[in-house]
Amino acid sequence: MSETVSSYSGSSGVVQIADEVIASIARTATLEAEGVAGMASIANYFTGDIAGKISRKKPTKGVTIQVTNGNVKISVQIIVNSGVAIQSVAKDVQQKIQSAIETMTSYTASEINVFVSGLVA
Repeated sequence: MSETVSSYSGSSGVVQIADEVIASIARTATLEAEGVAGMASIANYFTGDIAGKISRKKPTKGVTIQVTNGNVKISVQIIVNSGVAIQSVAKDVQQKIQSAIETMTSYTASEINVFVSGLVA
């Protein structure tokens, strides 16, 4: 992820938030959702490397963001646990990300896309 920084002016001055911080907030919120086994990345998905697909360590893996004028577009790639209702998990992920982004940054989560890239037992 690039070193892009978003900023806005507050009553006491300028506040800058690195895109990596916003992505990390989204990732943390995603991993809090019931039924999410981990984050996925496109590269590992296409190689078929299940162990490499699941990650709970890299702070921005499986998350892409775009910030424009205080609006954040977020895409997350997840691995879900077997036996869960995938649509319910995805909706919970969206709600958790929206709440976390808007509470922690005062930005608007204008679009949250959830891509389910795998399933683990």
